Amino acid sequence: MEARSAPPPALALHDVSKRYGRRWALARLSYSLPQGRSLLLTGHNGSGKTTLLRLVATALSPTHGRVEVRGNDCVTQRDVVRREVALLSHASFLYEDLTAHQNLVVLARLLGMDAPADVAGELLVKVGLTKRSDSPVRQFSAGMRKRLAIARLLMKAPAVALLDEPFGELDPAGIEAMEKIIRELKDSGVTVVLATHLIEQGMALCEERLHLQEGRAVAA
Repeated sequence: MEARSAPPPALALHDVSKRYGRRWALARLSYSLPQGRSLLLTGHNGSGKTTLLRLVATALSPTHGRVEVRGNDCVTQRDVVRREVALLSHASFLYEDLTAHQNLVVLARLLGMDAPADVAGELLVKVGLTKRSDSPVRQFSAGMRKRLAIARLLMKAPAVALLDEPFGELDPAGIEAMEKIIRELKDSGVTVVLATHLIEQGMALCEERLHLQEGRAVAA
């Protein structure tokens, strides 16, 4: 009987570099994250964390090297990768004049989901926004926007969740709720790549750590 081959890594970086003008945001970065593991990205502001997440999300292309998600190239197989990943970033991409519920219904319809209103309602319960479900997003605080953005990510049901400072702008209750959501993602088999300055929380949630300094991987 033939032995089954191992699944491709959830994330693979092959000698990846990214340049903005004359500045190298990432320099010759190689790394492999097995499926079933989650990764904590650490480093000071400007170390390359957000650039790396945007490369994995296909929002950027590397200057050199190759980025792969579950064996798919993030440049040549961009459409496939975009179905596999979801990015929670500083830019929330929410419809300001729509309510929280309407924002989620729009996405549910784009994804072709059945009963989009019901799906939206369930996610608003999950992220603690039921009391503000009928409020326009333009009235939301930064923390409330973060909660709604994570609801959008959950609706997409990605294989790989990219979380850029998910605890930012959240109060203690919001941080606790976010930690619970991340654990539930992991328990459901989602690979989480988490960039945060809250090292203690990140270490408790992730099995692996990649520390960046001036775009290079260094010992933490």
